[in-house]
Amino acid sequence: MSLGSFIKKQFIDVLQWNEETEGVLAWRFPMQDFEIQNGAILNVRESQVAVFVNEGKIADVFGPGTHKLTTQTLPLLTNLKNWDKLFDSPFKSDVYYFSTRVQTGRKWGTPQPITIRDKDFDMIRVRAFGMYSYRIADARTFFTEISGTRDVYTRDEVEDQLRGILMSSMASSLGGANVPFLDMAANQALMAQEVKDGLAQAFARYGVGLDEFNVASISLPEELQAALDERISAGMKGGLGADKMSGYTKFQVANAIPLAAQNEGGMAGIGAGLGAGLSIGQVMAQSMGGALQQPAPAPAPVEEPIEARLEKLKGLLDKGLISPADYDGAKAELLKKLIG
Repeated sequence: MSLGSFIKKQFIDVLQWNEETEGVLAWRFPMQDFEIQNGAILNVRESQVAVFVNEGKIADVFGPGTHKLTTQTLPLLTNLKNWDKLFDSPFKSDVYYFSTRVQTGRKWGTPQPITIRDKDFDMIRVRAFGMYSYRIADARTFFTEISGTRDVYTRDEVEDQLRGILMSSMASSLGGANVPFLDMAANQALMAQEVKDGLAQAFARYGVGLDEFNVASISLPEELQAALDERISAGMKGGLGADKMSGYTKFQVANAIPLAAQNEGGMAGIGAGLGAGLSIGQVMAQSMGGALQQPAPAPAPVEEPIEARLEKLKGLLDKGLISPADYDGAKAELLKKLIG
């Protein structure tokens, strides 16, 4: 290289990143034909990390502070380039800045329902929405696994990948939690905690630290939610005992009455429909009750007092419904029981 061309070369004396664009997580310092001057200053602000990369290999990593770049402060890069200990010439190396600020208020949701096994409802499909926050926890891993050698890597790009990780981790965590859906729906913090632990481990594999994770809402598909509402309305809190099945059958029959009124024949058709519904319900209740538990013994009939029976007997005579002979005979029998 001639002296003239060497003089024309431009050297970098100060390296820094002002983070002028919102949502950028990784940024490569623009080198082009520039070379870093030996003894140049590297400024790394709070919530930043600077990484030196030589031919695709990570060399040195710098945290917040002001660093003078020499062979003493760049030991790994010096070793990779096989420099003498006191080199005087400028050098070239890719320098990447990473933002380690917490990315707050990021929304998540399930575009499609997640199918999980539930001990109350067997297989159900769950949809959920909420918010989370994260940050770059390990710049080396993040560079290797996600951002790579791109000039700029944004928050939107990484969140496209994080959403897939989130959905997969959620299905795995909820599927193995053995917590009933009704308990999770009533306590969203419980559901968030079940998911957060597994999600934090999944994020860590990519150099991302999960800061917060919460669940704002959790729901079932419309058809399953309607069935659940119907079950709750009938007072079925769990199990299928004979009494609860009977209550559920009565509830279904009650719901069928307005429909019967709309059928041809109007209210005349209700009696037949209701009778059929009750008959079917009784058969179902008896079948379920016989399968699940032994029927309770019928209560002993309560005998009416003799005085009340005599009064009823006299009333029948006064109305001419029985003859005097019948009255006298029945009265004698009752008095015999009363006197003993």
